Amino acid sequence: MTLLEELRPLVSAEATAEAPAAAIEARDLEQAVWVRLLERLDGAGPPPDAARWVRSAVRAEARRARRTAARERPYGPEPSADPAGGPEGAALWSERRRALRDAIARTPGNCPRLLTAMLSPDDPTYREIAGELGISQGSLGPMRSRCLGCLRRMLTAEVAAPEPGGKER
Repeated sequence: MTLLEELRPLVSAEATAEAPAAAIEARDLEQAVWVRLLERLDGAGPPPDAARWVRSAVRAEARRARRTAARERPYGPEPSADPAGGPEGAALWSERRRALRDAIARTPGNCPRLLTAMLSPDDPTYREIAGELGISQGSLGPMRSRCLGCLRRMLTAEVAAPEPGGKER
């Protein structure tokens, strides 16, 4: 039996136990631990006490997830696009949506398909988006991060106001 086969039940059990407190799905936590283990196997080799290493790695990844969740802030309420908000509000909202859709269309690779699926009014799950795009659910998170980073850089470059003296941030 290989090291990975031996550790699979332990990683799963530890991730399932730690996930609720970290506000993360057990599978995501488990995947992060597997990545950490594979990185270790590539460089330092297998840990001497694998069970102890798994427990500490799961707890470390759970702490990282908690810190990340603590820094995340929800977006504020979206401006109203209904007639009660007035024609100016509706026009501004439509213009923002159009600018966002245009920027999404200019992103590279599969990003336009991914970001469009994520903005769907149906609010699809990761599993549904992965099935629609024909990719694994595990690669959806990293792909989403890359696409959002690309979109963020594009929008920042378009919207950023120059500093005094003509320098840009």
